[in-house]
Amino acid sequence: MTSSSEVRELLSRFGLRARKSLGQNFLVDDGALDRIVAAAELSREEVALEIGPGLGTLTKRLARTAGRVVAVEIDPHLMPVLRDALAAYPNVQLVHGDILQLDLAALLADRQTIRPVRYKVVANLPYYITSAIVRHLLEAAFKPSRLILTVQHEVAQRLTATPGDLSLLAVSVQFYGRPSIIARVPAGSFYPAPQVDSAVVRIDVHPQPPVAVEDVDRFFDVVRAGFGQRRKQLHNALKAGLPAPAEAIAAALAQAGIDGRRRAETLTLEEWAALTRALRP
Repeated sequence: MTSSSEVRELLSRFGLRARKSLGQNFLVDDGALDRIVAAAELSREEVALEIGPGLGTLTKRLARTAGRVVAVEIDPHLMPVLRDALAAYPNVQLVHGDILQLDLAALLADRQTIRPVRYKVVANLPYYITSAIVRHLLEAAFKPSRLILTVQHEVAQRLTATPGDLSLLAVSVQFYGRPSIIARVPAGSFYPAPQVDSAVVRIDVHPQPPVAVEDVDRFFDVVRAGFGQRRKQLHNALKAGLPAPAEAIAAALAQAGIDGRRRAETLTLEEWAALTRALRP
């Protein structure tokens, strides 16, 4: 078991401290760590991409179940700690870098065939970068089959919201995958303890989007416009966010069967898709 005192001692031994600027909160609860690994359902034929391995506590567990673990850490100060902690695990590949700047296909290619392999993502994501990383992974040409993410509980609720309480992030995630909350993780399960609880979210990525969309970029242009001014009714938000005449927007809303007085958070994925089809350039 890894306790808060053990983490403090480890950081002290390497002359380090948790960096608030990087949102570093190290998960020390064995039960939560075990639930994360169980939710990933890794096999020896799969690669686990871990984003933010921190001190390597979860990495070790992943290495015992996955064929290979690619652990990407942005903080150079943690690399000596990770190399020491993971020296006994030859199937772990440590990478110092920013996941937002890395080519996923090249990073996860089979070392012998140089071809991309099936992979799953496991990550403990700081709040400030959660949306960017999730969208980077789901919008990549080479997508994971599943993501297991530890995020702030409020973010987990946003990811799994239903029409009436949707956000741009929720629509983006649910277009690509099916999210569900696996477990709530109290703040005291981390060192240092954050101010709020977290949750483990599982996202099973769809082989194909659940709605018919000819142009994905166009779809998200429309969705972003709709959420661009959330306090406005949909027809006003679209007029402000799209380069289309007001008459064309009104006609598209009517064609899609959507009342323009509604707000963006109430629309279903199918309604966004229907609206996109009706707003063809």
